[in-house]
Amino acid sequence: MTRFRRIFRDGVVGVAMLLLALLIIAKLDRDGERNFSGDLVAVDGDTLANGKGRARLESIDAPELSQKCRRPDRQTWPCGVEAKRRLATFLASPGLVCTGRADDRYGRRLVRCRSGETDVNALMVREGFAVSYGGYSAEEAVARREGFGIWSGAFERPEVWRRANGLDTGDMAPADAGDRLFAFLRRLFGIN
Repeated sequence: MTRFRRIFRDGVVGVAMLLLALLIIAKLDRDGERNFSGDLVAVDGDTLANGKGRARLESIDAPELSQKCRRPDRQTWPCGVEAKRRLATFLASPGLVCTGRADDRYGRRLVRCRSGETDVNALMVREGFAVSYGGYSAEEAVARREGFGIWSGAFERPEVWRRANGLDTGDMAPADAGDRLFAFLRRLFGIN
């Protein structure tokens, strides 16, 4: 019986240490967060600007402005332009707050935007105006299943479209390995 108690005690201590480490990581991650605010305008479906700089919606990838998608009736539609329009409506929401801690290699702040309890990044994916890029796979599954936005017909994932059209695809990565580690841990443990 004492061996069982020792194993149980060690297990409890191990789990407690893991939870403490996760809380410390979450705290350190939030300490570096900064707001990206002001008069925000949509540059495209996943990039916004405020007159001082640009930010990119974290963990999503929207169609490029010149990208076209195909409806089931084989008609094309300007899905990149529509994604930009949808983001612009979210940016006009009262109480919108965009925060982030990392910059991409182009110096754009990687942000998550919220209006109250509404996660704008998640809604862009759920409504079919962007695909998940590491954090919104459940929302992408809903959009795909329901045939929302780009999922209503045929399209190339934005990263594939950029590569096929000779555009740089390196803009998705955070600036350094530490930022990538924090992004991975947030996704792993569901910390937003």
